[in-house]
Amino acid sequence: MSPTLLSSPLQGFTDFRFRNAFHKFFGGIDTFYAPYIRLDGKLVIKNSYQRDLQPENNMVSELIPQVMTNDADEFLFVVKYIQELGYKELNWNLGCPYPMVTKKGMGSGLICEPQRIDHILNRVHNETDVIVSMKMRMGYEHPEEILDVFPILDQYPIKNIAIHARIGKQLYNGGVNLEAFQRCTENTKHKLYYNGDITSVAKFSEMQARFPSIDHFMIGRGLIADPFLPSMIKNNTTEYPTNRWQIFKEFHDTIYQEYDAALSGPTPIKMKMLGFWEYFSTSFSNPQKTLKKIKKAQNPRSYVEAVKEIFGG
Repeated sequence: MSPTLLSSPLQGFTDFRFRNAFHKFFGGIDTFYAPYIRLDGKLVIKNSYQRDLQPENNMVSELIPQVMTNDADEFLFVVKYIQELGYKELNWNLGCPYPMVTKKGMGSGLICEPQRIDHILNRVHNETDVIVSMKMRMGYEHPEEILDVFPILDQYPIKNIAIHARIGKQLYNGGVNLEAFQRCTENTKHKLYYNGDITSVAKFSEMQARFPSIDHFMIGRGLIADPFLPSMIKNNTTEYPTNRWQIFKEFHDTIYQEYDAALSGPTPIKMKMLGFWEYFSTSFSNPQKTLKKIKKAQNPRSYVEAVKEIFGG
């Protein structure tokens, strides 16, 4: 049976423009998760979040909104907002590893507070009918932190828990901790999804063999670095299509034109595309040389020429 593949949300990358283009040119993803909504104490949904979740802006088969918060009132406010748009599920981010988030007791920085998690889930499940799913790391300081949270989570009808098999303070450094993820599978009644370092068909097959009870796999950075990866996993092949670079360039051109129209001025679009190229470049035979060409492009015209040269080569 074909595995279920999910797109892990990456702030600044996987918005509706990226998702729509990815779905059109590559496919292979069953469910996309939107980058998180963060309120920071103000019960106001930013315009960028609103645009990202508007149903008319999204052409993918399934999209699930996500919230980043450690406050029950904020959580409830976001529930009301997404339900007004027709969404039935809200994913709670307890996975973000970045210090600007974790120092405020959010993302993976909240995993060490089981009682606070319990309070929020209790209110959400008593005061709304939203379906709750979760995205977590195994802790911030230690991979055992999540084990202390499972008895709390097991009290609630959580749809699933996607676990990135690292701790927060690792960021994306070092390897995934497969032994700790195995312990997770043995210590909760909830359905778990695996996330972390699925960067090739071979790596996916390795994870699938390592965890035979897992049938949902979440792909994050690997999906941006090699957009063909999900469809290749689905088709159980390591062969790229013969027109690989043509498809990749059409995808690139689509998101470039959309971001160029949405952003004001040459600097924002350059920084936006440079972020993507830090991932895209790894698909090319000489990633460092490829990225250097992008960095040297000082204006839109030279950028377009650099891209043409890269794909032409």
